Amino acid sequence: MAAKIDPPYLRIVAEIRRRIADGELAPGDRVPSTRQIAKEWNVALATATKALAILSQEGAVRAQPRVGTVVASPEPGPARVRRRVTPGPDQELTRERVVRAAIEIADAEGLAALSMRGIAARLGVATMSPYRYVNGKDDLILLMADAAFGEESYPADPPAGWRARLELGARTLWRLYRRHPWLAQMSTLTRPLPLPNLLVHAEWALSALDGHGLDATTMLNLNVLLYSYVQGIAVNLEREAQAEATTGLSEEQWMDIHEPALEAIAASGDYPTFAKVTEAIKDGYDLVLDEMFEFGLQPLLDGLAILIER
Repeated sequence: MAAKIDPPYLRIVAEIRRRIADGELAPGDRVPSTRQIAKEWNVALATATKALAILSQEGAVRAQPRVGTVVASPEPGPARVRRRVTPGPDQELTRERVVRAAIEIADAEGLAALSMRGIAARLGVATMSPYRYVNGKDDLILLMADAAFGEESYPADPPAGWRARLELGARTLWRLYRRHPWLAQMSTLTRPLPLPNLLVHAEWALSALDGHGLDATTMLNLNVLLYSYVQGIAVNLEREAQAEATTGLSEEQWMDIHEPALEAIAASGDYPTFAKVTEAIKDGYDLVLDEMFEFGLQPLLDGLAILIER
C-alpha cells in the first residue's frame, strides 16, 4: 500500500511550524506571504491562504496591519499548548464575520490580495459559503468600506466653531485611512460611494459649514475639498505598501538606489532652485505622510477661513 501523502497545505503548515519551533522565525517576524508561499511551494494562492489560516487558528501567527502575517508571541504560562481549531459549521457564519475577515485580509495584504476563496479559507468554511451572505466581491468591497467608515463617530456635543469641527472631521478620516490604507483607493471624487457611513463624515463637515452664509454649492465644494485633501495624502499609504511589495525595496532602499541619478539632475544646472533647496537640507528630506497631513491641514483651514469669515 502506498504511503499516505499529506495535502500541500498541511506540508506548508508543518514547515512553517518547524521554522518557528527552531527559532528561524521569532515572535514578531514576518512569515512568508501568500504570494511567497505560492512561489516557494508551487501551489495556488488559495492553498497558501488556507495554510496561513490554519496557523492563525492555532495561534501560531497573527495578522498585523500593513506588515502582513507575523509570528505570534507565546502565550503566558509555564507551557504553551498548541490548539487545533476545527472550523465551525457554515450556519455559524454571518455577513458581519465575512466582512470582518475580508477587512483583516485587506488590512494585512492590500485590497488586491482579497478573494472570496481566501476569505472562505480564513474562516475555515467551504469555498462557496460566503456567497450566501454577499453577492460577490464587488458587493463585499462596498460592505467593507461602509463598515470601515462606520468605525469612527462624532461627539453629540460638537466642539465650538466651524474650524474645530472640520479639524476633528479631517483627523477622524485620517485615522480611518491610517487603519485601513486600502480605503483611500475605493473611489474617485467624481464617483462617490453611496455608503451610509461615509455620509456620516460628510454630514459632520456640512453641519460645521452650515449657518455661515455659504450657498449650497460652496458648502459642497468645501466638503469635497477637505475630503480630497485627506484622501489625496492617504492614497499613498497603500501605494507605498504596493511599491514595496512589488520591488522588494523599502522607501529608504529605493532612495539609496535613485539618489545618484537625482543628484546628477540637480547638478546639471537646469534646475537651480531645486538644487539650492536640496543642497540646504544637509541631512536629506524625509517625506513622512503623517507629518505632511498635519503640515497641510492648518494652511488649508486658514484658506477656508478667508472664505467663510469674510
